[in-house]
Amino acid sequence: MSASALTALATTLIMVTGAPAHSQVPVSVTADVETPAVHDDDAGGNADADDPAVWIDPKDSGRSIVIGTLKEAGLDVYGLDGKRLQHISAPEAPGEGASAGRFNNVDVIYGFELDGKATDLALVSDRGRDRIRAYAIDPAAVAAGKPPLKDVTAPNVKPVFASSEAEVEEQRTAYGLTAFSDDDDAYVVVSRRNESRLRLLELKDRDGKVGYEKEDTVDLPGTFALPDGTQWTPCADPGEFPQVEGMAVDKEEGVLYAGQEAVGLWRIELDDEEFEKPELVDRVREYGTPWTYDENADEECVLDTDNDPGFGGKHVSADAEGVTIYHAEDGTGYVLVSSQGDDTFAVYEREGDNAYLGSFSIKDGPATDGVQHSDGSTVVNVPLGDAFPKGLLITHDGEATPADPDREDSTNFKFTRWDAVAGAFPQPLAVDTEAFDPRKAD
Repeated sequence: MSASALTALATTLIMVTGAPAHSQVPVSVTADVETPAVHDDDAGGNADADDPAVWIDPKDSGRSIVIGTLKEAGLDVYGLDGKRLQHISAPEAPGEGASAGRFNNVDVIYGFELDGKATDLALVSDRGRDRIRAYAIDPAAVAAGKPPLKDVTAPNVKPVFASSEAEVEEQRTAYGLTAFSDDDDAYVVVSRRNESRLRLLELKDRDGKVGYEKEDTVDLPGTFALPDGTQWTPCADPGEFPQVEGMAVDKEEGVLYAGQEAVGLWRIELDDEEFEKPELVDRVREYGTPWTYDENADEECVLDTDNDPGFGGKHVSADAEGVTIYHAEDGTGYVLVSSQGDDTFAVYEREGDNAYLGSFSIKDGPATDGVQHSDGSTVVNVPLGDAFPKGLLITHDGEATPADPDREDSTNFKFTRWDAVAGAFPQPLAVDTEAFDPRKAD
């Protein structure tokens, strides 16, 4: 569907049916492994962990690697033991007055034909430069314990959203990212910072490097008609719109799930590599709440919770962040959404109307501290060696406990066994290690 058609749809999405109410108290689990804490200060290279992805080794799943973005500091590569294997810096500013690279989200695709060879790629949204960066993953380097990622971005790639280099500096740039393959073609969906726009790009081989071209664009609503007849716009800085960051594609069903941070979880069919009509699956609790903008407040958007009209959902507290999909047999499985505002993760059925099943949190445990203000996340159903024989959930932790108690602004990634998450629920979630192979999904 075109961007203009969806903009017109903004005020017609009135009484959206959210997921059914559920009274279950969130269950809790503990993580098994964590990556080294990074620090968003000068001494730490302004590293701020954000979003993880997993590459599955085709010969030895226990050698699989985790790739995590660090914003201004670029990205790190980790083993399943959480130890750092490689660091890649974000690109420097191309000139005086220009923005440097800033890596926001990352995802992996398998078997992209590059220079005549099937190549696994890590794809990164460069928020600073409004580009998609591509890194080839070398299995032989992984096996040898050498740095496995190599930059294969075409040198002439254009901005994803900006119409000029000058517009890049306004920083309404590539933000969230998810990747998927369809037969022999590979795609990324990218969201735009401080806008409600999503763009679908097809990856292209450009003389042995990775480029891309635009396929489709969609604008999610920025204003909503409430059941009482009033109009509501989520609070944002002046001139900004409710953005999307967390996204994931159901690779079997051809469905995009997107977390519009101040609004809720959207489901969008992808038909012949075009966006279809979006459906709002669930709303954040703050949906419809009046607000004021106070430049003198720490949080400039001040919600008037005393006059909350009650039109919000019951399962996710803004921001709706990391989105990931657990695939099980016959179209079953789960959509997981980070409820950043209350440090929990909401679980929805993958099939049907995406009914809400419950929530969980990751608490302090013997091996790691808990997870707060989680941003990106990813889940893998297949066995990953002896440490994670029933699959793995990786989550960003926005308040990691630093090794040095004098350091602040510490973040990292937590690794949690999927069977521990599944078994924590009164009615356990599925653990299915055979129905879906991420390396073969298209």
